Amino acid sequence: MIKYKIDVLNALKEKGYSTYKIQKEKILNQSQLQQLRINKLLSQDALNKVCTLLNCQPGDILEYIPDTDCQDN
Repeated sequence: MIKYKIDVLNALKEKGYSTYKIQKEKILNQSQLQQLRINKLLSQDALNKVCTLLNCQPGDILEYIPDTDCQDN
């Protein structure tokens, strides 16, 4: 399973990007912001925008956690 390591909305806020500013400047749409609120993964394009704003790599905000159901015994 891939999940967020950080609170992306909080990290954006610390960089000066409130949800209001993100919507007003049309950086991400309402659906993408909602995905972040409920910890659903973004599309590659939206993730690219977030990485650009945070000046980071995807690995800085995402992590892979092996599913116990998928591991070979």
